[in-house]
Amino acid sequence: MRGAPTILHLDMDAFYASAEQAAKPSLRGKPVIVGGLGPRGVVATASYEARVFGVHSAMAMAQARRLCPNAAFLIPRFSLYRKVSDSVMRLLHTLSPLVEPLSLDEAFVDLEAGGTEATVEAARAVGERLRTDIRAVTGLTGSVGLAGSKMLAKIGSEQAKPDGLVIIEPGTERDLLGPMSVRTLPGVGPATAETLRRAGIHTVAETREAGEAELVRLLGRAHGTSLFLMAEGRDERPVVAERDAKSISAEDTFDVDVTDRTRVQLEIARLADRCVRRLREAGRSGRTVVIKVRRYDFSTLTRSETLRGPTDDPGVVREAAARLIDSVDTTAGVRLLGVGVSGLADYTQEDLFAQAAQAAQAAQAAQAAHEALEGAGHPPGPERPEAVGERAEEASEGAGKPRHWLPGTDVRHTEYGAGWVQGSGVGRVTVRFEEPWSRPGRVRTFAVDDPALEPSEPLPLLRPDAGPGPAPQGEAADPSPDGTADPGEGMGQGPREAEGPDGSAGAGGGPGQGPGQPVTSRP
Repeated sequence: MRGAPTILHLDMDAFYASAEQAAKPSLRGKPVIVGGLGPRGVVATASYEARVFGVHSAMAMAQARRLCPNAAFLIPRFSLYRKVSDSVMRLLHTLSPLVEPLSLDEAFVDLEAGGTEATVEAARAVGERLRTDIRAVTGLTGSVGLAGSKMLAKIGSEQAKPDGLVIIEPGTERDLLGPMSVRTLPGVGPATAETLRRAGIHTVAETREAGEAELVRLLGRAHGTSLFLMAEGRDERPVVAERDAKSISAEDTFDVDVTDRTRVQLEIARLADRCVRRLREAGRSGRTVVIKVRRYDFSTLTRSETLRGPTDDPGVVREAAARLIDSVDTTAGVRLLGVGVSGLADYTQEDLFAQAAQAAQAAQAAQAAHEALEGAGHPPGPERPEAVGERAEEASEGAGKPRHWLPGTDVRHTEYGAGWVQGSGVGRVTVRFEEPWSRPGRVRTFAVDDPALEPSEPLPLLRPDAGPGPAPQGEAADPSPDGTADPGEGMGQGPREAEGPDGSAGAGGGPGQGPGQPVTSRP
């Protein structure tokens, strides 16, 4: 039925930050900011309490600290987020075989393919049941949009935030879209928006009134025609169950521009290994190795080399990346390096004897790189939050202690049990010992090399024995049992600089109360 609300869009609410609040009872109801913590880091997700202060995703972390200095600043923990995401995606697959994941916390579902009746009542029932199931399985909340197309379903979920459900009924599309900014439409980025602005087009209604011919003149036939149809509320894009990646890559941005040639080579080798790890986790191989170099002046260049066949061998990728970086002048300094693999396939065509020799060389190179980095000072601070989480996970997998205890890292103490790092500095690390299902826990400080303190895997957000889950996210945490300082103290700082979140930080309420969040309708 044309226009019937058969497309569902799910968007988890402030996913990373909400997961951290669910995992850490002392942070519930308080501002939490997740992302890269280095000078060039960016915000991955901010809790609704932090958004009250103007913090948002993709903002420079330095600016976020200025806007909300008393927030908890944490590294992302992707191993936890992936587990939660897997649980959510399993729920979506019970609704339909056609599920199109866009990220860990967002997906489209074609309900009609799952047998749901094409009516508003049936769609609402499915959406409400999904929201209930997500809370029961994960302890978190998600917002649901339901409409006749992907574009409108996504707009609906945005309007439903936080923790709501919006159905855009057939016949209401044009009136709903009309006053919205043209940036609302898929495919309208800053450059397209600027072109339209110069032509006096700012809203979806003005885009529609301009007419298809004018949009084609301004933007070209393909883009102009597509934009006109979407301004009319028509989006024919289907839900695609399998989204095939075109490339897999890894990159890091450095706190300080790197000029040392040996350091550049070592970082390229490390990024190549990380890229291959991602490649293998995806069950893929690739034929073309690409490096990316962003220099001190922000100019960016890439170099690539195509191999004789697809590979997932770390030695092969590392050697190709090394050859490529040798052709680039980095003496003036680089701020970002990346290694990627494209031309993906599901098989390899490597010579077995060559693989054996390369594996031996790879082991030697990895050992040499590890020893060199041990004496090269602390590693660079990555800009992308994914890299931060990977860096922390790499540290926890090592045989020795991590060089730094990063805020948010999971730990376990032989005497006090499970906890998480609040901050570290001057040879000390501050840990709060609590579990997702406990009351806010005690804070204790240790030497960074205390043998009783070890990195650990994240705990599940819900008690394994199916006991009570986390408290509702909008509720402020209870005081610590021992009467210690505010539960947020020491976020991302050394123990001597510990300072808790401002008591007014929770004024915006929890995820269910964030101000400025438009809601068209709620069940």
